[in-house]
Formats: sequence, C-alpha cells, structure tokens
Amino acid sequence: MAVITISRQFGCGGKILGKKVADALGYVFADSEIISRIAEAANVSETWVEHVEKEAGGKFLWIISQMVSKGLVEKILKDERGYIDETIYLDYLVVLIAQFAEEGNVVIMGRGSQYILQDHPDAVHILLVNSKENRVRNIMDRHELTHKKAAQMVSSEDKRRESLFKKIGKSDYDQVDLYDLALNLGRVDPDKARDMIVELAHQKDAAMADFG
Repeated sequence: MAVITISRQFGCGGKILGKKVADALGYVFADSEIISRIAEAANVSETWVEHVEKEAGGKFLWIISQMVSKGLVEKILKDERGYIDETIYLDYLVVLIAQFAEEGNVVIMGRGSQYILQDHPDAVHILLVNSKENRVRNIMDRHELTHKKAAQMVSSEDKRRESLFKKIGKSDYDQVDLYDLALNLGRVDPDKARDMIVELAHQKDAAMADFG
C-alpha cells in the first residue's frame, strides 16, 4: 500500500516517468485527478481550479479582488453556491492528498505532497531534476516551441513553483534529504529510473508487512 510522491522540476520529464511508475505498479496516477476532486468538493469547474493552481502565489487573488466583477465570477463558477480561492484550494489540497494516501497504491504528482505526507509511514518521496538546458529541450519538443520561448516557459514555471512553496512556508523543496530517492533524469535512463522507484516501493511494502 505504498504512497509515492514525486516532486520535480518543470520540464524534466517527471510526469511521463510518474505515469510509467504507476503503470508498472498498477497504482492510481494522481495528477489531473486531484483537480477533479477539488473541483467536486468545492462545487466549481475544473477550469476554475486549474486557474487557481497555476496562479498560486502569483497575481490571481489580486486580479480577482481588484478587477473582476461579481457577475463575471458567477459566470465562471459552476454555480452560485460554489467558490474557490487560493486559501480554500490549499485547504482542499491537504485533505485530498491525505485521502489519496489513505486509499494507498497511488503515485501523487507534486503539489507539495512530500510535505503533506512527510510523516506518512507508507510514503516514498522522490525528487526528479534535470539540467535547465535539457528541460528547455524537452519543452521545445513537447510543445513545438522555439528555444527562446521554451526557456521563458521553464523560467516562468520555476518561479511559479518557488512562489507556491513560499506560500506554504517552504524553501527547501529541492534539498535531497527530504526524499528517499533523488534522480537526475539527464544522467539516468527513464526506464532505469522507473525500475529504481518501483523497487523502492516494493521495499516499502515489504518493510510495512514485516512491521505489521
């Protein structure tokens, strides 16, 4: 019943690897599923949740409070009873990631899950990194962008990630001692990385079985 959290630098190939790990283990891959559950719990559209998530720590709340009329907000919301902002989003996020962990057999992508489940006995925490140039090339290939635009996208997402962690009072998110395994995907073959994570999950399951 291991729970795998994957924290990764934008563009390093982490989402693809996370899906491979989930498929190899037969686990749930919790990425867009998290957005769906938050939207359902808050009774708002998934698009609204995605906007909050993408702008977390940025200008989103200021824009809403200063520039958007109540009437426009009501049109965006799923219905007039639903509402979500950055604070509510973070509250739901903590609860829902804990629920995923309780269900077990899940790979959770990012969203501060390594902190939320820091003391969870079944959790295996993974950090994935890559050089900035490799990440830029990955984004160029994935989105068919020029090098300049891809580099701007990587820099922007790096700043957004930093801002999000500052919002939850964390600055050590890339320190390796937070994790059970840190992998540089510029130096480790993706299939080898998948196998290493899968083996770590099996070891965790075996250890918990012995303990139980």
